[in-house]
Amino acid sequence: MDSLHSAAVPRVVVDLGGTNARVALFDPSGNEYRALRSFTNRDYDSLGDILNIWLQALDEPAPTICCIAAAAPPAEDRVDMINIDWSFSCAELARHCGFERAAWLNDFQANACALPHLEPDQQETLRDGESRSGQALTVMGPGTGLGGAVLEWVNGQPRARACEPGHMGLSPGTEEELEIFRRLMPLYGEIDTERLVSGSGLLLIYQSLAQIHDREAAIQSPAGVSSAALAGDELSVMALDTFCALLVSACGDFLLANGAYGGMYLAGGITPRILQHLRGSDFLQRFSAKGDLSDILQRVPVYAVTAAQPGLIGAAHAPL
Repeated sequence: MDSLHSAAVPRVVVDLGGTNARVALFDPSGNEYRALRSFTNRDYDSLGDILNIWLQALDEPAPTICCIAAAAPPAEDRVDMINIDWSFSCAELARHCGFERAAWLNDFQANACALPHLEPDQQETLRDGESRSGQALTVMGPGTGLGGAVLEWVNGQPRARACEPGHMGLSPGTEEELEIFRRLMPLYGEIDTERLVSGSGLLLIYQSLAQIHDREAAIQSPAGVSSAALAGDELSVMALDTFCALLVSACGDFLLANGAYGGMYLAGGITPRILQHLRGSDFLQRFSAKGDLSDILQRVPVYAVTAAQPGLIGAAHAPL
């Protein structure tokens, strides 16, 4: 995305995931989202088809700018989706739909762009801290993988930088975590972060702990593990405890690597489901347990993003 700032005019905003596309008209004059509609991707051949249907139903003049938050690796004009076989050029999409301009950013860049615009009821403070104006912010979250981004201020303007924390190395912090690593390394080699800090990773932790403690691994899905943990199932609680500890430890590493001390935000598809488990827990000690820099990290505030559609908020406020 280039530096031309177009946030002062209405725009079409799209939150494009592997399963659904959410489309709305964002009007910055009233911070208002209108004509919000959700589409199931498999029912359409392309995003262009979805946008044309949405535009035909719009009962007011259509904006000439479109911004898309997409679950795709960062690139220039071309969007290559990860969890659906869709690939398109933003320039071609603009011509197809009649926009003067279409641009895109990846889903966690959009999450980062959303951070300054979240309402109090769209975030939850997990730990208070100190934050000064102009300090960089980080956002990271598990889902299918582990995404992340950094929000920095350049010449007074926010700029979201896409990152790949899921491919950072991951280190065990307890003897039990070390035993999990011992069992998995012959299968996977080096354990990168999203191997365990992701939906599939939660299930892998659960299955590994079942082997270690000679228990039956009866649950077969990540959602099942998190639900059983919140209901008090002992093995699932152990798995979710380990998952949360590894997650916040990775968050601390990510923040340090980027020097972003203004705040750490947890987002992603899994975070809302485990928020109850994170509240009032001791997991955040792992976030700050970074040797000589522990005191600095103890002063960093930590939040959970609870907004239903942070991708739309980010697409609405991203500088184009």
